[in-house]
Amino acid sequence: MIDIKLIREQREYVKKEMEKLFVSVPIDEIFELDESKRKLLYDSECLRNTRKTLSKEIASEKDAEIISAKKEEVKKTNEIIKIQEEELNAIEERLNSLMLNVPNLPGPDVPVGKDETGNTAVSYFNEKKKFDFEPKTHYEIGEKRDLIDFERGVKISGTRFYILKKGLAKLQRSLINFMLDIHTNFHDYEEIYPPFMVNEGCLVGTGQLPKFSDNLYKDLESGMWFVPTAEVPVTNMYRDEVFAIDRLPVKHAAYTACFRKERLSAGKDTKGIKRGHQFDKVELVKITTPETAKEELSSLIADAQDILNRLDIPHRLVRICTGDLSFTASEKFDIEVFAPGINEWLEVSSCSNFGSFQARRANIKFKRDKNSKAEFVSTLNGSGLALPRVMISIIENYQTEDGYIKIPDALKPYFATEEFI
Repeated sequence: MIDIKLIREQREYVKKEMEKLFVSVPIDEIFELDESKRKLLYDSECLRNTRKTLSKEIASEKDAEIISAKKEEVKKTNEIIKIQEEELNAIEERLNSLMLNVPNLPGPDVPVGKDETGNTAVSYFNEKKKFDFEPKTHYEIGEKRDLIDFERGVKISGTRFYILKKGLAKLQRSLINFMLDIHTNFHDYEEIYPPFMVNEGCLVGTGQLPKFSDNLYKDLESGMWFVPTAEVPVTNMYRDEVFAIDRLPVKHAAYTACFRKERLSAGKDTKGIKRGHQFDKVELVKITTPETAKEELSSLIADAQDILNRLDIPHRLVRICTGDLSFTASEKFDIEVFAPGINEWLEVSSCSNFGSFQARRANIKFKRDKNSKAEFVSTLNGSGLALPRVMISIIENYQTEDGYIKIPDALKPYFATEEFI
């Protein structure tokens, strides 16, 4: 969440920043609740001091009538304190609820735009493949070659599920291993294999709850939530912890299955394996100091792009405008691959700097030295990369006219002597 001091001291500035995000946020109500809370805290403290003074006077008083009168005064003071505590609890509950639904402030360099139409492709990498035949879609190739089974996926799990078979199942597994190997061996990330289920506090900490509960899967009996991304368990590993500055930056790479509810109408966008309730992803998470966050975001983007460069996949870097920022990000860049069969640019990574937004919610801090005051860290994350859209790009960019899929050179060590799928 954002710092309540910003609203307290720079209310109009915060309101203008919310306008850039094109969201409606009750900043004035938050300000008034905070004022009421602070006044109640002051009044309650004054009453407690009064009660303390009365108690001391009673202890030293000899006159029974005076003692009785002062005890009656203590009783009335206690009743007022109790009423104030109840009022304070109600205010704090409302204030906390509102603060948890306030999005992060956009960074100063983020362009203002109402929606995704305000996003800008800032650079392109690797030329689009040239074909001497009409490239097919991944789902046409997958069904024709019996590599993707949509019908049985629906039979066993419902819509937006599918089964990868034979060479594509191996391609998926190889890509996950390849990504983790590159990030750990060349980019200096420490690999983590986290749980795929987390408690509610984790999702509050990284900002998915309470705002996005409708998009998440929950086990009602245990109260555990299925992870929408490895960002959630990996960041929350350090919840309520304080780092020594020499331990920063923390850099983790983690594979998980991811679970999110997809609510789209039937149509072109639902074909194939582009969107599903379950998908695999390798996630990159960084925890660092505020002054190095900008630099760490740039290197995170480069690390994610390195995967695509090694696979020789055409892709572009897109700067996200204010109206399309995620709830938690202060700055974000998307990496999109080109899929020639469906003729679309597909997002495979959103690389974000959250500043102290998640750290404030999850209470993750650092100290510059042993005597300094603890400060909130900055957190960052980005996919490194998300499947199955990388799968789509490989299937469609490396297809042959007869429907086979050439194995990218970077993945050949994972396929022994095989050249094609």
